[in-house]
Amino acid sequence: MKKDFKVAIDTANGATYNVAEKIFKKLGINYEIIHNSPNGININENCGSTHLDDLKRYVIENGMDLGLAYDGDGDRCLAVDDTGNIIDGDKIMAIFANYLFEKGKLKNDTLVATVMSNLGLSKFSEEKGINFVQTKVGDRYVLEEMLKNGYNLGGEQSGHIIMLDYNPTGDGILTSIMLISILLEKNVSSSDLARIVTIYPQVLVNAKVTNDKKEIYKEDKEISEEISRLEKEMNGRGRVLIRASGTEPLIRVMIEGEDIQYITEKAKYIAGLIEEKGN
Repeated sequence: MKKDFKVAIDTANGATYNVAEKIFKKLGINYEIIHNSPNGININENCGSTHLDDLKRYVIENGMDLGLAYDGDGDRCLAVDDTGNIIDGDKIMAIFANYLFEKGKLKNDTLVATVMSNLGLSKFSEEKGINFVQTKVGDRYVLEEMLKNGYNLGGEQSGHIIMLDYNPTGDGILTSIMLISILLEKNVSSSDLARIVTIYPQVLVNAKVTNDKKEIYKEDKEISEEISRLEKEMNGRGRVLIRASGTEPLIRVMIEGEDIQYITEKAKYIAGLIEEKGN
């Protein structure tokens, strides 16, 4: 273990508050821990993988090499690099996939993610010669695809990473140990390691519709033509993903591209069109 390597851990006042310390102590990792005083009601309260500001600040102010954040039940892990930038689930999957691919341990040379993963992850996979399979949103669909076809790595942008060689579900601590292991083996900074993949700007706008109009974006000619026109214009340098919420009267409009201002305008326009036709 590199003696001056320091990790900050945010346990979100949740399930990992006790076990994380035990594991990091056992492994001899130099760590400092925050948000590990659960009182029954402060789980995920302005902390953990869903609220990374405290961890980012702590990493920068204390000169940490890496920050790790779990969610309340401990199945997810996101990270913060040594410059305070977020290493999200897509970046973690790229790092893991590349490492396993180099070692000849990425089964069927395939990475599994959901349709919500960034276009950058797809481009990265293509450049590296890694097969990239996408599923519906939800880790259950990722796991189903992995089990069905014998893949061993998959996950979600949220930091829910499945490594079937070790575990059939997401495990935030396992994810963080794997990340640290790769970091130390490659002997690079966490910010350098995360540069392996370029993440495209991503905008998500919700369009409110009535429950019986959740398919309007497929059925209405004006909406579908606008979506097709935008996809053609982007010509592989962007992506449009429209999907209905399974639980709310919403249609989610997600657009990725190189120009954040442009894709924001387009997402708002398409969402407005959907709301106009869907109510």
